[in-house]
Amino acid sequence: MVQMLEANWIAVLAVVALVFLVAWLVWGRRKPARVQREYRDVLSEGAGPAQRNNALIDTPPAAAIPPITTIAPPPGAGLMAGVGEIVSEAAEQEIEAAVAPEPAPAPAASPAEPVAPAASAQGDDLKRIKGVGPKLSTLLGQLGVTTFAQIANWTEADLAAIDAKLGAFAGRPTRDAWIEQAKLLAGGDTAGYEAKFGKL
Repeated sequence: MVQMLEANWIAVLAVVALVFLVAWLVWGRRKPARVQREYRDVLSEGAGPAQRNNALIDTPPAAAIPPITTIAPPPGAGLMAGVGEIVSEAAEQEIEAAVAPEPAPAPAASPAEPVAPAASAQGDDLKRIKGVGPKLSTLLGQLGVTTFAQIANWTEADLAAIDAKLGAFAGRPTRDAWIEQAKLLAGGDTAGYEAKFGKL
């Protein structure tokens, strides 16, 4: 018998495993009896807790509680408001004083203005300059700049004075090389213009 077990040990092992599997399926998978949970009904607790719950229910919601506005301001609040106004006024005066010296270059725009009478009465289409659109062309017209010749004759001081008046468009004349473009357009050098700045 021992020899038979040694020769068929795999089959014997499979039978033993099968027996354990069947035993586990029969007894091991049984679920324990369910324990009935006892549920408590709040209403069956009695009158005492019910009154407590009603007190919580009858409490007004937070939105219905009026905000506290009767708190008196701190003793020095009026004084501090006055100090704030004084500081604000002093800051405005400092800003005005710091900005006031800058308008001094504005008279430098006067050299650009004498060029205007020498220009033709009709003016040029300034929108041909790259970087000048309808709004900027209108703004330049309001500043008295109507021809390519005017822009071509700008000095550095003229350029700075006009640039200061361009608001949101400040920096465009230098960045887009208006003076150089205007010289080529005023001289009628279309080929030179297109070679450097692109098709008109």
